[in-house]
Amino acid sequence: MSDGDCLFCKIVAGDISADVVLETDSTVAFRDVNPKAPMHVLVIPKRHIATINDLSAGDEHLIGDLFLVAAKIADDEGFADDGYRVVMNCNAAAGQTVFHIHLHLLGGRSLGWPPG
Repeated sequence: MSDGDCLFCKIVAGDISADVVLETDSTVAFRDVNPKAPMHVLVIPKRHIATINDLSAGDEHLIGDLFLVAAKIADDEGFADDGYRVVMNCNAAAGQTVFHIHLHLLGGRSLGWPPG
């Protein structure tokens, strides 16, 4: 299922190009066009799910896939040992601007806490 107006669904469909880092059967990971760290990759499911609130029972495997892909990319890019951050925002007040769930994978600089 996809949403014809969704930017990320258009990337999955190949209608919009992206700097793809890794693709699996269920996910696509690509570099953020406005990076906040030397490594800033977005990891998305190929299936459109607007927000965390729209997840259903049975989506556990898909969410696990997102995190496994993030860990693999962090390792491949050399950030696994030093550390990296994985963030998922839910709805506009939390900073979600594209309503297709996605992980932000950030690494390569010190990341303070709390964020934002």
